[in-house]
Amino acid sequence: MLPSLQRKIIHIDCDCFYAAIEMRDDPSLRGIPIAVGGSPDRRGVVATCNYEARRYGIHSAMAAATARKLCPSLRFIRPRMEAYREASREIHAIFADYSDRIEPLSLDEAYLDVSHCPRLQGSATRIAEQIRQRVRERVGITVSAGVAPNKFLAKVASDWNKPDGLFVVRPEQVDDFVEQLPVKRLHGVGRVTANKLKRLGIETCGQLRVFSQLDLVAYFGSFGERLFQLARGVDEREVQSIRRRKSLSVEHTFEQDLPSLEAVLERLPELLNELERRLEGKLSEGYALSKRFVKVKFADFTQTTLETLISGDPEQRLQALQFAPLMSQAWQRGARPVRLLGVGVRLRDLQQENTREQLSLF
Repeated sequence: MLPSLQRKIIHIDCDCFYAAIEMRDDPSLRGIPIAVGGSPDRRGVVATCNYEARRYGIHSAMAAATARKLCPSLRFIRPRMEAYREASREIHAIFADYSDRIEPLSLDEAYLDVSHCPRLQGSATRIAEQIRQRVRERVGITVSAGVAPNKFLAKVASDWNKPDGLFVVRPEQVDDFVEQLPVKRLHGVGRVTANKLKRLGIETCGQLRVFSQLDLVAYFGSFGERLFQLARGVDEREVQSIRRRKSLSVEHTFEQDLPSLEAVLERLPELLNELERRLEGKLSEGYALSKRFVKVKFADFTQTTLETLISGDPEQRLQALQFAPLMSQAWQRGARPVRLLGVGVRLRDLQQENTREQLSLF
């Protein structure tokens, strides 16, 4: 494994991917605010939107009705997943010309390790620029790219000059770049953690470096170790060509709020049937179930999740009888009408565990 400062990692992120495909296929949509997702009249959610819509404060995962209030002229488009998958396949075919170490994060986002790529004199910057050009010419959309010695910095860099941008963090620039980096850009730092850091007087990684690893663990638990490393630009994660699942879940947004716990529990069997359908075959692929979890989003958009270890009769692990107490506890945290329910399971990767055991023998 190459040390992180010798790696050449590219993170590619398509610009407003679903919306970009829609504008490519229907040029009349260009220049007007559009959102891809569910209808505002049917409790839909925005999957993505173009940059014209983002100027109104619209973003992914926003309720479609809220988006319509922010921009009355917003045009909603139903997703065409097969068109997006086809575009993604074309983009990944381009990636494969430069590396066999590709880690897809979604249809529109991936890491590439080009440390050993001989093309373009091995320049990761030139490779990233050529990929961007080829995607523009072949697929008809734009992508942004970040180039850096590790995955963390490459992902930050790809967002630096969006849309249609390229940003490079060279090994000798890492320390200065990270020192000025706002902590809210660190992977895993959400609103709650960012607010907690701010209360400690920490808004940049330079300020975060003042704290010892022990201090950060005391404040943030095991995530404190990760914060300590990221504040110094350290990320030893390799680009994983094959990503194994860690969980599987099903969610549903209801057209009418579920008014009571009884109404919530009535919808549980249908969610579990869908979860069981999606889970078919996974246990034969080297997975085992470790935990069950539920998600409840209330009508005011607050949400909660709750999970527990799976034990007992394997035949009952996905039955409503096993999920109902967990769902009841989650609902009682808000005890008000519900707009979304989710159920899922955490997965143990038996293949990875067996590999670790075999390695430990030698």
